[in-house]
Amino acid sequence: MNCGILAVGAYSPEKILTNNDLAKIVDTSDEWIVTRTGIKERRISQDHQAASDLAYESTINALKDSDIQAEDIDAIFVATCSQDMIFPSTACILQAKINNTKAVCMDIQAACAGFSYGIVTGYNYFLSGMYKKILVVGTDLLSKFVNWEDRTTCVLFGDGAGSVILGEVPNGYGILGADLGSDGRQTELLYIPAGGTRKLPTPKTLKDKEHTIKMKGAEIFKFAVKNMGESMRRAIERAGIDKSEIDLFIPHQANLRIIDTLAKFFELPREKVYVTVDRFGNTSAASIPMALAEAKKQGLVQRGKVIAMTAFGAGLTWGSVILRWY
Repeated sequence: MNCGILAVGAYSPEKILTNNDLAKIVDTSDEWIVTRTGIKERRISQDHQAASDLAYESTINALKDSDIQAEDIDAIFVATCSQDMIFPSTACILQAKINNTKAVCMDIQAACAGFSYGIVTGYNYFLSGMYKKILVVGTDLLSKFVNWEDRTTCVLFGDGAGSVILGEVPNGYGILGADLGSDGRQTELLYIPAGGTRKLPTPKTLKDKEHTIKMKGAEIFKFAVKNMGESMRRAIERAGIDKSEIDLFIPHQANLRIIDTLAKFFELPREKVYVTVDRFGNTSAASIPMALAEAKKQGLVQRGKVIAMTAFGAGLTWGSVILRWY
C-alpha cells in the first residue's frame, strides 16, 4: 500500500482587505498591486485569532470531508512560521482543541514551503510504519507581521489555514514523488530580523519595525522561479511520469507572475493551473492546502487525477510533491 491524501479542508477569516482598502493606508493602488502580483484582495484574521485557531477550523473541515474521527489521528504536523507562541508547539495546542490524546505532535518551520515539508515528513513516517493517520496542517497569519507602511510587502500577505489527512491508499495512488531543498545562504532575502534569540524585543527593535517582514522582491522572484522549477522537475522524474500527465498544478500562491512563468515552463495550459492568489494573497504554508480544498469542492480533484504541488519560502526553502488522487 502507499500513502495519500484521504481528506482536505480549509479555512479563511471573514474580513476581506481589498487593494482599494490598502490604498487608503499606504501609497499604492489597485492597478499597482494587480500589475505586479495579481492580488486583488486578501483575508485578515481578527486580533484574538492565532495560528491554532485557524488550524482548528481547517482541521474540522478536513474531518468532515472523511469518515475519520479526531481520535483516529496518530500524528499532527503543523507547518507554520506564525506559531501561537515560542513553546509549546502549535501542533500540541491544536491537538487539545480537537480532543485528541494519542497523537505525536510537532511544528515544522519552512515558511511558505512548510506544507510540502509536512507532507513529505508525514509520508515517510507512514512508510516507516510508525503512524497510519497523519494530520498535516499549513496555517499562517502573516498579516500580523507586516509593516503597514511598506507597500512592497504589506500588499502581499493574507491569513488562512489548510489541513489534509494522510493515510493508506492502494499502490499506484497517493504520493508518487517528491523533492525538498534549502539554501541557507539566502536567509536575508526574506526574513524577520527580531523576535528570536538573535534580537530580543526591545523598545528600539519595536520602533525600527524589526519584527516585520523584510524582503528583496526581485531576488526572491528569480530564486522562486528557478528553484521551484527545478524542484518540480526532480519530483516529476521521481514519480516516473511525464509533465504532460499532470492534470492539475497547484503552486504556492505568492505571485501570479511566478505562477504563469512556471506554467509556461512546464507547458501547462491555464485550465490546468489552479489560482487563488487573486482572492487570498500569499497565505504562506496555508496556500497550497487552501487551494487544494477549493479545487476539490469544484470537482477538479478526482480519483486518478495527477496533481503537482510546489512551493518556496524563507530560508530559503523549496519543496514539490506529485500525487495521484485516490
